[in-house]
Amino acid sequence: MASLLTSPLTKPKPFFLSSPPRPLTAPPPLNLAGISLTHNQKLAPFKLPSLVSSAFKKRDVAASAAAASGTGDDYRRIMLSDVMVKKKTDKAVWWEREWTSMDFGAVAVVVSMHLLSLLAPFQFNWRAVSVAFVLYIVTGLLGITLSFHRNLTHRSFKLPKWLEYLFAYCGAQALQGHPIDWVSTHRYHHQFCDSDKDPHSPLEGFWFSHMNWMFDTNTITQRVGEPNNVGDLEKQPFYQFLKNTYIWHPVALAAALYAMGGFPFIVWGMGVRIVWVYHITWLVNSACHVWGNQAWNTGDLSKNNWWVAALAFGEGWHNNHHAFEFSARHGLEWWQFDMTWYVVRFLQAIGLATEVKLPSEAQKQRMALTSDSS
Repeated sequence: MASLLTSPLTKPKPFFLSSPPRPLTAPPPLNLAGISLTHNQKLAPFKLPSLVSSAFKKRDVAASAAAASGTGDDYRRIMLSDVMVKKKTDKAVWWEREWTSMDFGAVAVVVSMHLLSLLAPFQFNWRAVSVAFVLYIVTGLLGITLSFHRNLTHRSFKLPKWLEYLFAYCGAQALQGHPIDWVSTHRYHHQFCDSDKDPHSPLEGFWFSHMNWMFDTNTITQRVGEPNNVGDLEKQPFYQFLKNTYIWHPVALAAALYAMGGFPFIVWGMGVRIVWVYHITWLVNSACHVWGNQAWNTGDLSKNNWWVAALAFGEGWHNNHHAFEFSARHGLEWWQFDMTWYVVRFLQAIGLATEVKLPSEAQKQRMALTSDSS
């Protein structure tokens, strides 16, 4: 983990906006004889001239934080990236902080799934691997990326209620939380992206954004408060039902898998599959804010990352997504593989997905890193 951090950032050199002092001369007298102002006239407000060029310059959130602190010595750069994280000065804080029952529960689930997956080489058979792959598609693609993310969080398209609920149920089987909790956290991420209120920004470390943030519910509540941004889901009885009975649904799936194929189906269909979907989802939060490139003026650290896109059904085109959160399509270029979009497009073609949202050319021009209209 520590290998992800390299040497500290050097201190920025001071930069002065003013030129050397020059001798002052008396200004010429003003002739106000020809100027008349009535009581209802207002002078135009004075504006400082722009200090940046007309072409937008990509914002370095972490570098700005280091400069604002007055020193770069408190920051370290994440390996192979331009993202800097603040050094941890008190390593005991993680263990000495107040732990809630939800924190212990989250740790227990994540650790147990990883331990279960370690048995995979000893419980290998092709039927079990096939089950894991099918559930990877069902829970990862249909459940997380299509349902939880693009449909429920961003309302990028509409589905018939029976199909919306079916896909959301698939997402609950990914063991990443019930829809109300998942959607609320992700909406807060977009609202406060890469700021002090972001639930999982890599500015606090790669591993924090990848998974450690999930084990500190008090900190999340202190940052953004109790979830109050999911009223659209909370008023629907189905999502309240999933919230109240959430943990029993993966248990029921595990029982069904055991009945069909014994312990190998549990190891592969639950352990391996859940851990795999865990990490491809978490990589969107971590790797896609650290490694890749930016095509749009989003003012945050979001990046397009092709290999995360390949693993996570198109979610890796993350700078595209942050530029156009409402878009059902994340791979905006023809070569940007986006499996989730292909499924949405198929559902649209057969009349099941409606009101599919995409960015217009005018919106793209406004968000471009360089623009002739600036």
